[in-house]
Amino acid sequence: MNETIQTILNHRSIRKFTNQQLSKEQIQFIVKAAQQASTSSYVMAYTIIGVTDEEKKAQLATISGQSYVKENGHLFVFCADLYRIYEHTSKSTTVQKGLQSTEQFIVATIDAALAAQNASLAAESMGLGICFIGSLRNDIRKTNDILQLPEYVIPLFGLAVGYPAKNYEQKPRLPFDVIYHENGYDNDLQRQKQLIKKFDEEISSYYTTRTENKRTDTWTDQMRRKYSKLIRMDVSDFVHHKKLNKK
Repeated sequence: MNETIQTILNHRSIRKFTNQQLSKEQIQFIVKAAQQASTSSYVMAYTIIGVTDEEKKAQLATISGQSYVKENGHLFVFCADLYRIYEHTSKSTTVQKGLQSTEQFIVATIDAALAAQNASLAAESMGLGICFIGSLRNDIRKTNDILQLPEYVIPLFGLAVGYPAKNYEQKPRLPFDVIYHENGYDNDLQRQKQLIKKFDEEISSYYTTRTENKRTDTWTDQMRRKYSKLIRMDVSDFVHHKKLNKK
């Protein structure tokens, strides 16, 4: 197993960082690594915002409800961005219709996610820890206003990076055969249920034996709770307001 694969397989979210800030060189390497990610048709439909203003970080931490949004080595916010395409092309009706399509919204979202994963791997290869922060969408309009984003740009998620104050246990992932299907979707529901049942037993053991925040829980129960509660239902209208995903 090579070092790159070992870094990937060793991933865990870090939610407590030391006070040590990232250097300008580290930030540049992380962003350059992000930029080398694959991108659809060379669009590079994303922007990365580094948040260093302490007041803005505090405001974003309040939106998120997570202290590590403020307390980290550096906070990156990844945005889907088709604004530069709009501004640097003809602004014709055809261009606008294309930019407002669901297809281009997917392109921008995937581009940003690929860039962020490259950034994460670069950071972890330096011995840093990372945590993705989707909770910036708890109030996506306020996040948008704090970062002063123009039309055709939306904040997708944050990435907190820094020196781990402690290492957390690695959380188990779904079984290989649940995720990987050959030549088509595996519709053998009974087989899938058995695999999920075994995974529930594994994750239940993880929660009861980990060093912090022990609890009785399963993956299935978490998903049932999550999707029984409607959250961030304003995101769709906000995205349309920003002239994205309208067609």
